[in-house]
Amino acid sequence: MDLGESLPDAAVRETTEETGIDVEITGLVGIFTDPRHVILYASNGEVRQEFSVVFAARPIGGTLTTSPETTEVRWVAASELDTLTMDRSMRKRLEHFMTSADVHLG
Repeated sequence: MDLGESLPDAAVRETTEETGIDVEITGLVGIFTDPRHVILYASNGEVRQEFSVVFAARPIGGTLTTSPETTEVRWVAASELDTLTMDRSMRKRLEHFMTSADVHLG
């Protein structure tokens, strides 16, 4: 998040920067934390336990484009999700979005 930026605005900006797709936020999927997901920053030895705020959004423009933070950007059918390799925390977020109408807290 940049100074003076709201969380939804940051999500819209980051999505465009990392995928080339312009989006409109349509809802909140949830806030996800995992005490077992700890990150060590080798550059300074800092250790963090992070959290994620996950929004639902719909595309409103743009063109699929990679960035310095992405190696591949493509649309994937929901039926293909099980075939993709991803971190268990990412899979949990997607599964919650696909199966629940409730906002996840925790």
